[in-house]
Amino acid sequence: MDNSSKVLVLDKAVLILGALEAGPHSLAELVAATGIARPTAHRLAVALEFHRFVTRDLQGRFILGNRAAELAASAGEDKLLIVAPTALERLRDATGESAQLFRRHGEQRICVASAERLTGLRDSVPTGTLLTMQAGSAAQILVAWEDAQKIQRTLSRPGGAKFTTSTLAAVRRRGWAQSVGEREAGVASVSAPVRAPNGKVVAAVSISGPIERLSRQPGRIHSAAVVATADRLSEYLAKGK
Repeated sequence: MDNSSKVLVLDKAVLILGALEAGPHSLAELVAATGIARPTAHRLAVALEFHRFVTRDLQGRFILGNRAAELAASAGEDKLLIVAPTALERLRDATGESAQLFRRHGEQRICVASAERLTGLRDSVPTGTLLTMQAGSAAQILVAWEDAQKIQRTLSRPGGAKFTTSTLAAVRRRGWAQSVGEREAGVASVSAPVRAPNGKVVAAVSISGPIERLSRQPGRIHSAAVVATADRLSEYLAKGK
């Protein structure tokens, strides 16, 4: 079957975006992944970067940008972002802690929705915040169900991850993750996976707050509420409503 639209420049741009779905790529890696000639690949990647469909990570590699998500949200096609604010507010009210929704963004994770605790000491993670994929319960969720190669790549990145393959195996077994002082000293969190209809983990629902309130076993207190919220969001995506 011919997957070409016959508009060659567009087809090549889509090839580049498709390659970047797998994670960061240098120019040489883009050329190898797409088969596009190096000068053309560079020209198209830079053009996509200009239009914010592509951006760069801290190592200068190409990664997916925010523009596609912005267009989807504006068109009302991103169902998850439509319902997430209400779901997070309910989770915040049920747990008394700030709630967030994270997605993977290249080698980082981005907070795409949040509902902060209204009063008192809180962990503030505004929408749009980029955080590491190597620490924190949401990072554990977004890594745990990836293939072995991607898991190993995350664990072996410079600086190392704060969690291990054993940690991720436990996350998969129980269906939720917790962290205590992993991402930031004094902060604890609990997260659970949001799944697309095909079962793929597409986001992580989290609550976070001071260890003094959440304790050193925050999952014992809040995992049920966090998992219930994640399951409701997954069911919403499955129904397509």
